[in-house]
Amino acid sequence: MSKNKPKLFMSILAVSIGISACQPKQKPVEDVSVEIQKEQEQTLKLIGDREKLNLNLPKCEDKNCPELSIERLNSNQYFVDEIIDQQILQILKETLSLEDEEASTIQTDKIASEVNKESIETAKQKLERQLIPFTENFLELDQEIKALSANHKISLMIKPKILNSEGPLVTVVLNSSNYLGGAHGSSSQQYFNFDLETKKQVPLRSIIEKNELPALKEKAYEAFKTWVIESELSSDIKEYEQVWKFKLANQYYLGTQGLILQYGEYEIGPYVVGLPRLTIPYDQLHGILKEQYFPKEVKLEQATSEVQQVKK
Repeated sequence: MSKNKPKLFMSILAVSIGISACQPKQKPVEDVSVEIQKEQEQTLKLIGDREKLNLNLPKCEDKNCPELSIERLNSNQYFVDEIIDQQILQILKETLSLEDEEASTIQTDKIASEVNKESIETAKQKLERQLIPFTENFLELDQEIKALSANHKISLMIKPKILNSEGPLVTVVLNSSNYLGGAHGSSSQQYFNFDLETKKQVPLRSIIEKNELPALKEKAYEAFKTWVIESELSSDIKEYEQVWKFKLANQYYLGTQGLILQYGEYEIGPYVVGLPRLTIPYDQLHGILKEQYFPKEVKLEQATSEVQQVKK
């Protein structure tokens, strides 16, 4: 019996070694922490690119062929893509009015039900489906204009772009332009600012300190007066405002030098000025802009300045 004990011990040891060898190796705690941190950083970044939509336009080799080009955002933040998709549809509704929007919706929903029988509809496919009545309207308009004049070439372009991919706010700009006959075309730039932690769009009032909106408006008005004079639109601000009255923009984004206020056509000036923008430098926004929205460089400069003043 005693002679068999060493053999039994060696057998148990061999089995134990075999079992432990088969177990998957556990990653060190440090490596797991680094991976989690990387994943968290990734979720707080807006990463993506544009994708062109297939609009099924008919073949055309004429020099005056209509041009319709629409791109959407395809990013790692689905809620951002969804908001941009909805705004693309809104631009088209304002540009290409549908005679019977309800009938068009029923038609596109019917197409969706047929598609869903075969496969799951992607966000890109959904938007392409929703654009069908607008594409048809665009082509009908082209035929109507060509019946009046063969020299007109209509066009419509919508294209998103990521401006700020990380930070307290990420920003997407949606550019659009069109020429649908007439004296000249039209264009717009719309800015969408998002907080990736709360998964929400952030309006201008939300980045301003409580009760400081009037102070911001005052700073913006000073920038407006400077812009009017430097653009040589008028030397008399009061006279200019009889036609183009100042107002605080809704569109904004945080630039490298300051808060950018973006205006549309005819908002604060004639067509010739295009899409005006006013910049309010960050050094004028202390006490107005919430602290977390200042760039790191500005915060560092302010801290350095405060230290130097203490030393004096």
